[in-house]
Amino acid sequence: MSATQTVTLDDIQRAAERTREHLVHTPCLYSAILSQLTGCELYIKFENHQFTASFKERGALNHLLQLDDAQRRRGVIAMSAGNHAQAVAYHAARLGIHATIVMPRNTPNTKVRNTRNHGAEVHLEGNSLDESARYAHRLAAEHHLTFVHPYDDPHVVAGQGTVALEMLEAIDDLDCLVIPIGGGGLSAGCLVAAKALCPDIDIIGVESRRFPSMSQALAGEPIVCGRTTIAEGIAVGQPGTLPQALLRGRLSEILLVGELEIENAILQLLEIEKTVAEGAGAAGLAAILEYPERFRGRRVGLVLCGGNLDMQALSSVIQRGLVRSERIVRVRVGIPDVPGGLADLTRLLSELRANVIQISHQRAFTDLSLRSTEIEATLETLGSEHVREIIDGLRQEGYDAVLPANEIHPLERR
Repeated sequence: MSATQTVTLDDIQRAAERTREHLVHTPCLYSAILSQLTGCELYIKFENHQFTASFKERGALNHLLQLDDAQRRRGVIAMSAGNHAQAVAYHAARLGIHATIVMPRNTPNTKVRNTRNHGAEVHLEGNSLDESARYAHRLAAEHHLTFVHPYDDPHVVAGQGTVALEMLEAIDDLDCLVIPIGGGGLSAGCLVAAKALCPDIDIIGVESRRFPSMSQALAGEPIVCGRTTIAEGIAVGQPGTLPQALLRGRLSEILLVGELEIENAILQLLEIEKTVAEGAGAAGLAAILEYPERFRGRRVGLVLCGGNLDMQALSSVIQRGLVRSERIVRVRVGIPDVPGGLADLTRLLSELRANVIQISHQRAFTDLSLRSTEIEATLETLGSEHVREIIDGLRQEGYDAVLPANEIHPLERR
């Protein structure tokens, strides 16, 4: 990336004009319930409403629309963990441009399938985005393809900055924007646009605690990242040179969020806003929930940057969330090993309004009396208070009911 390259408000405004007829003008809406939960006035920019369900269409399209005829004939190539891949594939197909996409081998199946369905030639290569990038650059050189970088490209950064333009047009007097950071294209573009229009606005980045690469890069520290995260869309080992230059000294701060916090944010968006966010898309809300004092009383613009969450992952998030909120629990109970013993237990559970999802029993791995058997029941409940009622009700009837020690239950801590 050339040291002379930069991105200005004029670049972003021209990108907005250039791409306007090709993209969804996504809603930016006030969330009353999440505002109550977080103590701030929260406005969400639903970029998961784009056709390919992420903001990446903005930058990819802005780049593709500026290719000359020779570049269009030769085709383009990109490396991506998924969203940039789908964006390039979709808009390249619309414009009659052949697209080759290189994706890490561990990319969620949904993103691989969708990219192929948009007509791109997909190569699964490398165990990380950086390994995929090296392979993609080799293919670009061999076949004279134009490289469309997902974040280290001024046309892409300018396109991503149109998110902030739309937010500031829709909502007056925002105090800060909360933006997930991977390679930095979205945060850099939004910072340039927002600071030019509202110099006092705070731009707060959010990274996965397992991939704090931009935080480390801006601090001049060695970049040390983990191996996996549910927020694979921002799991970048080496942030962009251009985004770093645009963010350095102007970004208010970067907040780091953990895996459980991201899962919880996905579940909150699903339950409250009735919208699906992938891990990267939910990272901003995870930060607001984890650091509420940073946002309390402020007008906050939150970029929900993508919604491409694999259905298996979404199912796991829901199930794990139900367990953490104690709407699904496991209860172990010793009962007399006599005819009707199990029927008596299930009848009592029914009276306590506990829905039995699964039940099993065993006699060998227990220190109960030889004339007893241990029942493990998985129950659907109304939450922690209902669980207390169930346990108390079982104990009042003489059952020694316990919650498994390897699970965290507020009831057992009280």
